[in-house]
Formats: sequence, C-alpha cells, structure tokens
Amino acid sequence: MRRARIGVLALQGDFAEHTAALREVGAQADPVKHPEDVAACDALVIPGGESTTIGRLCERFGVGDAIRDLHRRGAPLWGTCAGLILLAKEIVDSDQWRLGLLDAEVARNAFGRQVDSFEVDLPMQGVDDGPVRAVFIRAPYVTRVWGDTQVLATFEDKIVAVREHNLLGIAFHPELTDDRRVQQYFLSMLE
Repeated sequence: MRRARIGVLALQGDFAEHTAALREVGAQADPVKHPEDVAACDALVIPGGESTTIGRLCERFGVGDAIRDLHRRGAPLWGTCAGLILLAKEIVDSDQWRLGLLDAEVARNAFGRQVDSFEVDLPMQGVDDGPVRAVFIRAPYVTRVWGDTQVLATFEDKIVAVREHNLLGIAFHPELTDDRRVQQYFLSMLE
C-alpha cells in the first residue's frame, strides 16, 4: 500500500521545520510550491511565516486553487500561525488574500510583536498524555467560529486551535518543539 504524501507549502516561513517534524513520525513529507506538486499531495501543511507574504506568493505561484481543490477532495489541510490566518474565512480588519476555507475569524499578531513571543503547556482536545508545549511567535488567535468548527484548545480564554472536518488550524508552532503528538494528530486525519 502506498504511503500518504504530505506536502508542506514551501513559499516562505518554517516549512523546513514542519517537513523534518513530519518525517520524524514516519510521514512521507516534502516541500511543495507549484500547483502540480500541491495537487499530488494527500494532505498539506501551510506553515507559519508572514501571512501577507505567503498569500502574495500563493497568488504568484497559482497554488491557491490547487489548495482549494485538495480541500474539496477531502484531503487534510493544517495551517499553523500564518497558515491558520490563510485558512480562515475572515481576518479581523484585513482584506489580505486568503484561502477562505475555515469557518472562523482570526485576529493577526493578536498576542503581540516578536518580543512578546512565549511558550506554555497547553491541553489540546484529541491529543492524549498531557498538555502539548505551545510556542507562540507573533501569533494570531481565533476570535469566533461557526458552522461545524470545533475548538480544540484555548489559552487565556482565546481560541488557539480549531478543527472543521479536514481542516486543522493552530495558532502556535508544534514543529518547534520535540513533542510530535500534534503531527500524529494531523496524520490521523488521513484515516
């Protein structure tokens, strides 16, 4: 049986860290940046980075439609930090480019600037064996959800992880820790 191919959108941001973390748990993970590469994936990670830059590059490289097609096929899509922003249907006070797939509204840089970055242990629904280490770097958070979107984790009453069917949105960076349970959770969405 063929192993699932996990693409990591490699336009900007920490795609190398995501690729390495997924490979650590045995996934076939590869950086992708062109529509035909995205279309060949069974699942896709949209990494953290600068959401406006990633959005512009999605337009320039023409991968937005390929990502939307993956979503329509039911392939799991996981956005972390900037990736969460790009998945959301609404972004507070912004008309920047987005995929607009996730029934959620997101506030950009909501936890402050780079110097306000922090780490915390965070319980996350669907991830067993205790809290995950959450690294927040210029992180967004979800201001509201609707439809079938479920809240998986909160920090100080702010929504920081959500799931809607095959979409996973996380405000923090699990790829920057040694804990691989969030990657395993994402891979379980392929089953």
